[in-house]
Amino acid sequence: MAREECKALLDALNKTTACYHHLVLTVGGSADTQDLREELQKTRQKARELAVATGARLTVALRDRGLATEERAEFERLWVAFSGCLDLLEADMQRSLTLGAAFPLHAPRRPLVRTGVAGGSSAVAARALSARSLRHEAEGDFDVADLPELEREVLQVGKMIDDMEMKVNVPRWSVQARQAAGAELLSGASAGASSAGGISVQERPGPCDPSKALAATVFSAVLLVAVALALCVAKLS
Repeated sequence: MAREECKALLDALNKTTACYHHLVLTVGGSADTQDLREELQKTRQKARELAVATGARLTVALRDRGLATEERAEFERLWVAFSGCLDLLEADMQRSLTLGAAFPLHAPRRPLVRTGVAGGSSAVAARALSARSLRHEAEGDFDVADLPELEREVLQVGKMIDDMEMKVNVPRWSVQARQAAGAELLSGASAGASSAGGISVQERPGPCDPSKALAATVFSAVLLVAVALALCVAKLS
């Protein structure tokens, strides 16, 4: 039960962190708006809440000395994935802080990247926050006022990572994966093929079929000989 709960929390954290990473890439670009800055704040707060809950449950499970070997190995894999999410979250928060300070919204500036993209990205953040829409009610200088809070939260996430390593000693290099690298991509492709309604697809020979290549070569040689003979006959006549 605890393992399934940790997996659900980690899955939600992974999606929210990915959403935050997507939003941070837009800061300083042509689609950067106050709505984006508000979405960034709400998404990172949601990610931090999930990180605190996930870390607490994983810590309790891994400090249980009566945990079975297989269960411990599974929790250690979840712990490594959780650590990766926190590292990515901290890096993206630092990137957001740097770009937000370099490109304030209410100041004459040029976009950092002219992507050609316009409009909001509320739908992406709303999916991560499990909300239908986001309401933007901040003041005009919201982006500037949010920078000190963002700086404090970056330090808090860094402290959280340090505390994790002190409470639970799980070296990342000691955890073995259950499947080979890229196996989830292959399994996803096979699942997609099997869900195509049972339609059988007959394999077709590729464009580099040896028999076809040989036939084409012979035909080309015969054609060249015929053209050469025709030219010789025309000259003699």
